[in-house]
Amino acid sequence: MERKNFDLAVIGAGPGGYVAAIKASQLGLKVCLIEKGFMGGTCLNVGCIPTKTLLANAHVLHKISHASDYGITTGPVSFDYGKMKSRKDGVIEKMRKSLEGLILSNGIVILKGQAEFLSPREIKVKGQDNVVVTAEKTIIATGSEPLDIPAFPCDHKRVFNSTSILELTSLPKTLAIIGGGYIGCEFASLFSDLGVKVIILEALSSIVSLQGKAVSESLTRAFVKKGIDIQTGVMVEGIDHNSSHLSIRLKDKPAVVCDMALVSIGRKIVSSDLCLDKAGVAVSEKGMISVNDKMETNALGIYAIGDVTGKYMLAHVASHQGIVAAANAGGQSAKMHYNAVPAVIFTNPEIATVGMTLEQAQEAGYNAGIGKFPFQALGKSVAAMETEGFAQIIVSRNNGQILGAQVVGNEASTLIAEMGVAIANELTIDCVTDTIHAHPTVAEAWLEAALMANDTPIHFPPKIKK
Repeated sequence: MERKNFDLAVIGAGPGGYVAAIKASQLGLKVCLIEKGFMGGTCLNVGCIPTKTLLANAHVLHKISHASDYGITTGPVSFDYGKMKSRKDGVIEKMRKSLEGLILSNGIVILKGQAEFLSPREIKVKGQDNVVVTAEKTIIATGSEPLDIPAFPCDHKRVFNSTSILELTSLPKTLAIIGGGYIGCEFASLFSDLGVKVIILEALSSIVSLQGKAVSESLTRAFVKKGIDIQTGVMVEGIDHNSSHLSIRLKDKPAVVCDMALVSIGRKIVSSDLCLDKAGVAVSEKGMISVNDKMETNALGIYAIGDVTGKYMLAHVASHQGIVAAANAGGQSAKMHYNAVPAVIFTNPEIATVGMTLEQAQEAGYNAGIGKFPFQALGKSVAAMETEGFAQIIVSRNNGQILGAQVVGNEASTLIAEMGVAIANELTIDCVTDTIHAHPTVAEAWLEAALMANDTPIHFPPKIKK
């Protein structure tokens, strides 16, 4: 088998791996990028990009269906989901080709195949390329995949996971979604806006519970208004396949009947095929690779980034970890900080969070306060008829430091960036109130929320003093 030598081998070409490879190449390292599937990993091929493409289709349909509210006459409106799916595939293909060109333009050698360690410095690649790679340092970025449950396995015909459901070319009349986390809720929003009757089955007491009580309650109200059936505190025991329908068995509750089901209860780490024992890399029972703040594993010269570290299963975290790992592999000194990790849920309405929720801040011992401003009171939102939701800032009452922020509503995914910068740089709410925000914009919501946190609201009635 042919042998090739590199300064750095990166295993996995997702948003963590390819970013790490580019950063390392910029630092002058000779880099190879090993990938057994498509360039871009889960995010580009079966995650972030395809789902957001389909959600963009649904957003346009939603807008058109409310055209009369804007004084616009459209006539009958219909859609072809098969064509929506084809557009999604086209977007992925275009971006995949562009990404491969970007990687090659940085002088990175792409090796296509399954990687496995032969020793701490040797990696065998088997597949389209068959080669033994010798590398002084390695970055592991193999990601995660949907978790399959033996009690109700996915057949990818009527019971899907978040990957296989993207291949649908026609829609069911009813869809049950097992799991009310961010992935389940994004699909619930998508299919509901396309006219599917959606039922969410969640074992916990609320959907998107990790985002805090205020966000969960707001999204629940919005979903109920859409006609989504949300059942919380339920335990799925199995799925019975009938000729015309599925019957989802619940513990101590009536079964749920539907045409199709989506199992969305988490993801599992992909690391079992790497032969990590031969590299001396410690792995947990679930496949997680422990790392320090430099993204170093216990094995000298071997780093791990992204989902495989079990930190945050978010593409942008993987990318940042990749930059940190590559910098350290290239002789620089860099560390990861997780105090300001933004997270976005692309439901309708959108949700975005960064830093602590009010509950988390209080549990951490902060004397925490909150400033919350509704979009109903914001000029730009009223003008655009996008008044659902709010922006809120969590602050320390002792020194005004911004501890966290949450926003539900139109443009939430864009709005959260301002609070990410504020929290990462340990700014106070005075830094926000002293900054001029353009009018009329949705970003003014942060200014107003900061003023509310200071009990000095301008565009909202003051609290009644007792």
